[in-house]
Amino acid sequence: MSSITVCGGSVIGLSTAMLLARDGHEVTVLERDQTPAETADRAWDGWPRSGVAQFRQPHVLLARTRHVLDAELPGLTDELLKAGCVRFDQLDSIPGWQRQPEDERLWTVTGRRPVAESVLAAAAERTAGVTVRRGVGVTGLLTGPPPPPAADGVPHITGVRTADGAELRADLMVDATGRQSRLASWLAAAGAPPLTEEAEDSGFMYFTRYFTGPTLPALLGPVVAAIGTISILTIPGDNGTWSVTLFAAVADKPLRALRETSQYMAVIRACPRQAHWVDGEPVTDVLVMAGVLDRYRRLIVSGRPVATGVLAVGDAWACTNPSAGRGISVGLMHAQKLRDAVRDSEGDPLALAHEFDRRTEAEVTPYYRGQVATDRARVAEMDALRAGAEPPSPDPPRAGWMAGLSQDPVLLRGLMDVGACLAHPQEVMARPGFLDRALSFAGDPLPVMPGPDRETLVTLATG
Repeated sequence: MSSITVCGGSVIGLSTAMLLARDGHEVTVLERDQTPAETADRAWDGWPRSGVAQFRQPHVLLARTRHVLDAELPGLTDELLKAGCVRFDQLDSIPGWQRQPEDERLWTVTGRRPVAESVLAAAAERTAGVTVRRGVGVTGLLTGPPPPPAADGVPHITGVRTADGAELRADLMVDATGRQSRLASWLAAAGAPPLTEEAEDSGFMYFTRYFTGPTLPALLGPVVAAIGTISILTIPGDNGTWSVTLFAAVADKPLRALRETSQYMAVIRACPRQAHWVDGEPVTDVLVMAGVLDRYRRLIVSGRPVATGVLAVGDAWACTNPSAGRGISVGLMHAQKLRDAVRDSEGDPLALAHEFDRRTEAEVTPYYRGQVATDRARVAEMDALRAGAEPPSPDPPRAGWMAGLSQDPVLLRGLMDVGACLAHPQEVMARPGFLDRALSFAGDPLPVMPGPDRETLVTLATG
């Protein structure tokens, strides 16, 4: 492979480009937003990024993100810290925690998305073999004869057509355009059969506010805390900032009033372990987001690629609700698998299509499936509680795992690994002796996070 076009210049597109360039490929990144990347100190206020709806919604760089950056793009963790991002370790919030050497894997750095992306953008600009072109939108795909061996009847993508009518040829096109990807329609216009696609609304609405202050608030509970029919997400930011997000089921009409500042603040202040997170100086009003899709795409159908010469990475491949903060970590993992598949296919586009699909399904798709299952279970729980019914019970291993967190550090470390995107639940449950540990707590009560009951919540939310 000699020339590669990456469509999309956000975190995953830029990271994919740098990984491929480090292998000697010439990579051109096409980003439709015209605004040049800002420096880290100006990114929050001065970089609009209108093409990314969630640009100023909370993002957390999980430990998996740090692991990938340290392994593949050394020095970027330090660059993030220099830009004001902070070292974050959830274990610091657990009183009396007896640290083990293995716990070193769980810390990460985190900061607001504009600041983190500005650091990645600067790194990409100075990476040999990467050219970033901003203000260039892609409108379709080019086709042509593939190098041998070819698959009969499978279109081969040879480049892209841009909004100004230019045709840019490349040996490989990577779609990294995120949640708004138009790859399905592009492929259809190029004569490809339909790709596999699953999509459903995750069922959540989000209400976020950013704050600043001289010290970051202490974490007195999990980053994501379920409290009856709401959940609260508390994330440290960069340069003395942090965010607090309330999310609830879209069907919960009374809670739509949380877009109002007074109601939002009243509900947070009624949650004992999170109330102090809104004691800082507000940086924003309440930012609202809904209509978030859980969506998955696969370019291999019935054992054949719908096209060769094209791959999708990160959210352009699969995306879930953002409450778990997995998007960047899973996207970086996926970028690694793409780079590895390009290495191993040795310029054979048919082999590349199959190898990337194999690696994706074996190593990355389980994170998507796990998050979708978690989303559905949480929405079902919220729906039941709202109706005054008993919520569905988790299966005994899962129930025991959650019940034993405060008593068994092995169970807690397992949950931390899942939350940090270092393992998916099936991997953790398969560890020697883990299932027996979980089952030993299966009859114990599940932990309950303190907060307002349903009646109080609705009263606070509706003013």
